[in-house]
Amino acid sequence: MTVLTTTTVDAKATFRRVKRHFSPALATAGKFTGQGAVEVAAEGSRVILSDGRSLLDFGSYAVALLGHGNPTITDAVRAQLDRMPASTRSVQTSVAPLAAERLADYLGGGLGRVYFGCGGADAVEVSVKLARMATGRTTVLAVDGAFHGKTLGALALTDNPRFKTGLEPLLQGVVRIRPDDPQAVARAIREHDVAAVVFEPVQAENGVQILDQAVLAQWCRDAHEHGAFVISDEIQVGLRRCGPRSVALAAGLDVDCVLLGKPLGGGVMPVSAAVCNDRLFAPLLADPMVHTATFSGHPLSTAVIPVALDLIERHAEDGEWIAAAMAQGLRELREQFPGAVAETRGRGLLWGVDYRSPEVAGDVLTGLAQRGMVVSPCLSRPTTIRLLPPIVATEADVKEALLMLTDATAGAATGA
Repeated sequence: MTVLTTTTVDAKATFRRVKRHFSPALATAGKFTGQGAVEVAAEGSRVILSDGRSLLDFGSYAVALLGHGNPTITDAVRAQLDRMPASTRSVQTSVAPLAAERLADYLGGGLGRVYFGCGGADAVEVSVKLARMATGRTTVLAVDGAFHGKTLGALALTDNPRFKTGLEPLLQGVVRIRPDDPQAVARAIREHDVAAVVFEPVQAENGVQILDQAVLAQWCRDAHEHGAFVISDEIQVGLRRCGPRSVALAAGLDVDCVLLGKPLGGGVMPVSAAVCNDRLFAPLLADPMVHTATFSGHPLSTAVIPVALDLIERHAEDGEWIAAAMAQGLRELREQFPGAVAETRGRGLLWGVDYRSPEVAGDVLTGLAQRGMVVSPCLSRPTTIRLLPPIVATEADVKEALLMLTDATAGAATGA
């Protein structure tokens, strides 16, 4: 990898441009995390900054499951780039159908219809749209604490009011249900004409809250008895981020659709997918033009999917030992700093450290930035820091991450 330095990238000029063309707040946040430097290169678990420093990346909001610039992924991108990076959208290509077949098989074959988007919110939007068209109903049930995206439709399902202020009214007909209430769907069905229930089996943005599988199973039964659809949003938690290929399907939940994204493009290409059964996909079977997008099924993005899935499976056992090491390390962190750490929780390669106050969590974030580690804070839960180790992390990476987190927590606990 070629390491760029300040001789080739002017960090100060970059921040001036960010401030001028994007947002002063983004410039400030970037300066804080990079300690005045900007990203110039990345490889594996490491991000190289313009001042030559290396950051350990246990963040990237779940995108870098396979690390940065995985050579198998970049080779696949280059090969497709040389052949045909884009499509006419009038003549069919072999690339997206092959990716759809591989993805459906990867999830066990029970969900055979696929819609490809460019980002997670795309998949959310089309799944809700299909549910409303297929049922002729308008009400969609969303869970307290949920995050499903920030486009206007998906935002209606997202719970955090911070993202909604000044935008109401959003998509009408969204009803919220409690995540710990097994009768929530049955009760809502008695009061509303429900088209679908949408849930994240693990609420990552809400501080890594794991929903009770027994509650979800009851919701599935009640929804289907009413003829409503069940959509599992696994854009952040699927594809072995939380252990199995699909959290919902591995738990035996009877869902009509699984939404995937983030690492689906191998950490290189932006792509998402709504993987559905025939019943939910019926509107697109009847008229494939009722929901289209210019870059849906983009060859350069979808060419990566089979390669990414193969790589994820090749590293599945690595994910297991990393998960065990993270669980043990975070358990010890909580025992060592009970005055600062309220709780640690997680599954697989997604962990949340819940601190006693937003101020302590902020001090830990500062300490991690100073020590050279990237994590993902939870905007919906400011007391929680999210850790997302890549499935390709080495033993040295995991040890270093836990050591830096311990040092940063110690500093926050003592005020040092």
